[in-house]
Amino acid sequence: MNIAVLQFPASNCDQDALHVVQNVLGLSGRFVWHKENSLAGFDAVIVPGGFSYGDYLRTGAIARFSPIMGAVRDFAARGGPVLGICNGFQILCEAGLLPGVLMRNAGRRFVCRMQHLRVENDSTPFTRGYARGQVVKFAIAHGEGNYTIDPSGLAELERSGRVAFRYCDAAGVVGAGGNPNGSTNDIAGVYNDAFNVLGLMPHPENLIDALVGGVDGRGMFAALAAAAR
Repeated sequence: MNIAVLQFPASNCDQDALHVVQNVLGLSGRFVWHKENSLAGFDAVIVPGGFSYGDYLRTGAIARFSPIMGAVRDFAARGGPVLGICNGFQILCEAGLLPGVLMRNAGRRFVCRMQHLRVENDSTPFTRGYARGQVVKFAIAHGEGNYTIDPSGLAELERSGRVAFRYCDAAGVVGAGGNPNGSTNDIAGVYNDAFNVLGLMPHPENLIDALVGGVDGRGMFAALAAAAR
């Protein structure tokens, strides 16, 4: 089993993602530079966090045109699992692989802290390691994580169970106090309509070792590996 971790100019969470693949899951994986145009031989794709192209124009707006993104679209269309984290989520939205867009945080401040999330759907290839309603803790670090979508798109996400996670407090209560960026309906992550593409702003790859604060992120990567198999 082989997992691709994409690299764009100014990606900075790629090393963390590959560490999880190789050293935590014990799987094969390698970096795939943005100028490559093939994902042949890979079973899953991770689009990691960072500041691709310096976040010029708009987060993810330039990266969406990289040659590798054509291969990502084809890979996802064939049912391959794709996980986009933080900047990866922004890129997938800009590329049309996920609905909505990530705007500047409410308050226009960069937010970097630990954040509680509530699992909204536990029957997808990415969340079978969790229980519906479970509260997990991931790290967040973003300035443009305010998830925004038109009313009809939002209604469809809610109707079809495509909201993956919501920001919440430690007790699992959603609302203004647990929302770090103003995201619509406290949404922290969403799926595509086939549930094989997930984008989320929080960083599960940072919470896979008790030495650095917890292991809540392990369930997502273990589920991803099982789905890719």
